[in-house]
Amino acid sequence: MAHVERGAPAVGAPVAPGRLPLLGHALPLWRQPIAFLESLRDHGEVVRIDIGTWPVHVLTTPEHVHSVLVQQAERFGRGRIFDRLRPVFGNGIVTTDGDFHRGQRRMMQPAFQRNHVTGYAEAMCRQAEAMAASWTDGREVSIVTETRRYAMSSVAEMIFSGELSRPAVDEVHRSLPVVLEGMLLRAVMPKSLDRLPLPLNRRFDTAAERLRGVIDEVISQYPVRDPEGRHDLLSHLLSSTDPETGRKMDPEQVRDEVIAIMFAGTETSATTLAWTFHEIGRHPEVEERLHAEVDAVVGDRPVRPSDLSGLTYAHRVFQEALRLHSPLLFTRRALVPLTLGGVSIPEGAELAYSPYSLHRDPALFRDPEVFDPDRWRRDEGDRPRAHRYIPFGAGQHKCIGDTFAVAEILTAVASVASRWRLEPAPGVAVREVPAGIPQPSSLPMIPVARR
Repeated sequence: MAHVERGAPAVGAPVAPGRLPLLGHALPLWRQPIAFLESLRDHGEVVRIDIGTWPVHVLTTPEHVHSVLVQQAERFGRGRIFDRLRPVFGNGIVTTDGDFHRGQRRMMQPAFQRNHVTGYAEAMCRQAEAMAASWTDGREVSIVTETRRYAMSSVAEMIFSGELSRPAVDEVHRSLPVVLEGMLLRAVMPKSLDRLPLPLNRRFDTAAERLRGVIDEVISQYPVRDPEGRHDLLSHLLSSTDPETGRKMDPEQVRDEVIAIMFAGTETSATTLAWTFHEIGRHPEVEERLHAEVDAVVGDRPVRPSDLSGLTYAHRVFQEALRLHSPLLFTRRALVPLTLGGVSIPEGAELAYSPYSLHRDPALFRDPEVFDPDRWRRDEGDRPRAHRYIPFGAGQHKCIGDTFAVAEILTAVASVASRWRLEPAPGVAVREVPAGIPQPSSLPMIPVARR
């Protein structure tokens, strides 16, 4: 656990260079947030940055992050970024803490058990097969568009079932992209700007209101106990009971959880899948080994949920793509005064950590900029330790749907690999655009038939 050595007085955190009056470090965060966050590891294990007049203590080592997320988790709350997301997520599992959060996890966890994820994977297989079958040999496709459509369709089919939910599925495709694009900026900009009639605010608020409204409407008409037996996630949430307290979720709480699941299962998975295809296309030797494994496990038929456990190399490819293209920033708030790495942290102070920066730290990963799926081999002596690799978080707030996300991505990778080679479109330089997970600026690729 992070603490101060005996006799060593706690001090204030070193301040990152480049702070300006009133603006703090807002300019480098705005202009080059990825490079700026990576640079902080050179200035200490706990480094202070100012976003305007808002001070934030950034943790740059996995040990301090592990302490905050796991060892001393009860001493920290969610933090400012999560507070700023409440207009979208309401009181969902993404934004809450304490006893309420633990109760929500208890009620939701059964819906993400392995047997249910296997059922959801059948929908993923259908959606992935449809995506791969829709492409034409030699005709360029936008991988960002394709993976987002696949992820949204898979998540919507997991959550809803039946014709009653069709308006909700249509609204997910319409509004969720708008919400996703505005979330990072909304999370870090001053709250005083929320109510100004800026185009960003109008688009964000309108899309969030539409999304919440249509899900409310579906929930109000959804049968909790269907005589034919529904197995979608919405039915699980409506009928779930906290085994310790007997509490059930009211419709508004169910709505908030549905939106949280849609966000996590769409934005994270679609972006990671797009980057995975990008990395495979850039590394022919990786593509060749992946195709050999998929041919051996899947053959000429469509991918099945039972195939996923045999795709060990594909899983390493996914892990490595997620390491290189991880979430940019998360926050926590100190609930009591404490000390981390010799730095005094006052009660109420905001802390932040960047999985992206940690996963590219040369002190933690050999050749961190190199795409090397073999670093995840079980017999690899340099295999990263668990607390150094945290794309899904850790501790009591670890992503509840991590097994769903892994199945969602592996299904799509295998379905595409069984049919196609994906070649990068000539003359296109793919850049990282800052977002919850940095997005590809543009990712056109050309499917080339394998058979």
